[in-house]
Amino acid sequence: MSSPVPVLESKPTQAATATTPDDSLGIDRAFLIQMARMPALAVLWVGAAYASHLAWAAIWPEGLNAGPLVVISFGMILAAFIDGWALKVPNWITLPLVLSGWALGILHDCGVPIDAGTGGFGIAFIGTILGFVLLFPMLAIRGVGEGDVKMQMGFGAWVGAYFGTTNPSGLHGLGVVFWAFCFGAIVGGAFGMVIILLRRKFGQNAGIVREIFNDLQLFGTGQVSAAQKQAQERRSRWVKLPYGIPLCVGFILYLLYMLVLMA
Repeated sequence: MSSPVPVLESKPTQAATATTPDDSLGIDRAFLIQMARMPALAVLWVGAAYASHLAWAAIWPEGLNAGPLVVISFGMILAAFIDGWALKVPNWITLPLVLSGWALGILHDCGVPIDAGTGGFGIAFIGTILGFVLLFPMLAIRGVGEGDVKMQMGFGAWVGAYFGTTNPSGLHGLGVVFWAFCFGAIVGGAFGMVIILLRRKFGQNAGIVREIFNDLQLFGTGQVSAAQKQAQERRSRWVKLPYGIPLCVGFILYLLYMLVLMA
């Protein structure tokens, strides 16, 4: 009689849970990759400015060559469309516009005849800063988003590089940035009134408008943290508006007014 062969029970092996060490050093690699693409996109915008300059010269050889203004207007329309769709202006539009505006200014400083622009890097950079400063109070109380501010900065860089301080049109680059912003603010106010009329919550919206002016008053007197706190408390009660749309409309209306109607 054969004795049963003992069966050895295998002990369950514990899987080694090897943890991959974090070697990112706290760096957002996805963000860095996104930023690395911005110069390449800026080169495309510069190329578009040059192509539009050649196309305008071929079709309308006399007078002001406004080809680059068509390009920046297209960029503003694209940004406004995305803002209206997603309530956000992406970096892949705004940052390359800023960089390409600076690049155009540098090319003008170097005497490269890439377009009819007369502004150098200095005025393009100042136009960028002015675009930021004009919207910073509204950004501080969260009345606009960072994308709207960068959108205006891109516009400031381009018109600074194009108009400069002396231009056949007679316009000053910084003046274009300021007055286009004013046009955009008027359009934004009208846009807001339409929204208020459509929502029909007149009392609530009137109260929010008063609070916004109060926040701006606090900001103007140096009480920035208090203004930001009140704005944060109000965010749950207001409807977010795509401010890139009125900015774009204001920019284009001003350019049309000065270069077409006033020509």
